Amino acid sequence: MGQDKGKRPVSYEDIEALPPGWVGEIVAGELYASPRPAAGHLRASWKLGAFLATQIEEASTGPGGWWFRAEPELHFEPNVVVPDIAGWRRERVPEPSDPETPWLTAAPDWLCEVLSPSTRTVDRVRKMPLYHREGVQHAWLIDPVRRTLEVYGRGKNGWVRTALHGGNTVIREAPFEDVSLDLGRLWTPGPGGAAHP
Repeated sequence: MGQDKGKRPVSYEDIEALPPGWVGEIVAGELYASPRPAAGHLRASWKLGAFLATQIEEASTGPGGWWFRAEPELHFEPNVVVPDIAGWRRERVPEPSDPETPWLTAAPDWLCEVLSPSTRTVDRVRKMPLYHREGVQHAWLIDPVRRTLEVYGRGKNGWVRTALHGGNTVIREAPFEDVSLDLGRLWTPGPGGAAHP
């Protein structure tokens, strides 16, 4: 306890002081910094984001009613977090009209964290409870190494895992039940372009 006496509180300046290419987050008064993610993480996040943009946000025949951001900086004072992808229902939160807005304060209705070895514990243990406290309704956790997708719904006292999918399964999951997602498209192909077993 005596060691923490002289320790100054973590602030946004600590995030700004990180080396270029690092992502900083403040959760429960602690700074978490992580390097840019590996190829499997990037592919899963990019492919899911592209799917959501084309099949939901911009689709003329799709469900619509959503807008999405990749790696949005969310300020839930005093916490600063950066989920891999987040989505808001337009009926609840209109898309910001200022393209230079650097961060958002409205909790998303859905978000996704793509797990990496350096972020797995923070995402599960620190950030998921914070997302629940802030009112997020749906959360997905993707593990590109294990090739799994965990689906969580908001429960009264915490998250409830409603589904676990793996491999190349085609799914329809909350809150996007109106469209089919082929999980195989999220995974990094093996040597020669073949899908991993």
